[in-house]
Amino acid sequence: MKRVAALLAAVLLAVAWGGCGGGGAEPGASKDATLILDFQPNAVHAGIYSALRRGYYADEGVRLRVRQPSDSTDAPKLLRAGRAQFAILDIHDFGIAREKGFDIVAVAPIVQRPLAAVIARDGTTIRSPKDLTGRRVGVTGLPSDDAVLDSVLAADGVAPKAVQRVTIGFNAVADLRAGKVDAATAFWNAEGVALRRAGVPTREFRVDDYGAPAYPELVLVTTRKLLNREPALVDSLVSATAHGYRDAAKDPAASLRDLTTSVRGLDPRLERASLAGLRLAFAPAGQFKRDQLMAWSRWEIKHGILERQIEVSAAFRAAR
Repeated sequence: MKRVAALLAAVLLAVAWGGCGGGGAEPGASKDATLILDFQPNAVHAGIYSALRRGYYADEGVRLRVRQPSDSTDAPKLLRAGRAQFAILDIHDFGIAREKGFDIVAVAPIVQRPLAAVIARDGTTIRSPKDLTGRRVGVTGLPSDDAVLDSVLAADGVAPKAVQRVTIGFNAVADLRAGKVDAATAFWNAEGVALRRAGVPTREFRVDDYGAPAYPELVLVTTRKLLNREPALVDSLVSATAHGYRDAAKDPAASLRDLTTSVRGLDPRLERASLAGLRLAFAPAGQFKRDQLMAWSRWEIKHGILERQIEVSAAFRAAR
């Protein structure tokens, strides 16, 4: 996901990255690895924290450290520099990074559907995207947000210029609650849940219901170099992660405890509500669907996120 503010000071990250490499271990010894999240820990990462607390990574011979980024551009750079071995990336960020020359490969989906939506603050008067005509709609300023809004509008026969587009950064919840905008692009599993808990009578237009294919929003990524050099490490990481997400899908309450016990400061009620919606979107089998990825690539080009068709077989491991 691209909604990452400055969450940690760079100096703290610099300390955290030290000593996280996986090389130099004797045969049969556990491998060290670092996984960078796409955002601060939340319900979408529940499967990872379940796998950590239940020892699934350790069982696979991996000593995993999980870190959150300070910026959305951190992960590809740290992967390329060898200061992290794995990352969770928003699929749009992944595609853009590959176009910029980062030789990274998505090895497993985390969720199997988009999490992006256009969320209106008044579900009574705004019943369809057509009702957004002439209204103020907030976007972060990222290309993927404009693509989401354009797709939702186009699916209901509304021209992109028919709304008043306002750049609000990552303030969707605050600006919608305050009535500064009538709608905003946001994630239904995060901002959408927060708004409902705050009593805002929202209406959601989820992008895969309005023109977008059912692409995997978040993907587990590594470098091609690591994949070629240590395929067993990649397989182990994928296997343990998939195990954690199977648990999260089957028993979200227990997985929520794993998450909130591991990460201080989370609101259990908010994360519980988010996890309830996410559990059906999780991808516990850990497999990509080739047709979905081809459709996603075409959608990205149509809406100006990517410039050219992505080579699915090169960018995604074992897409079927």
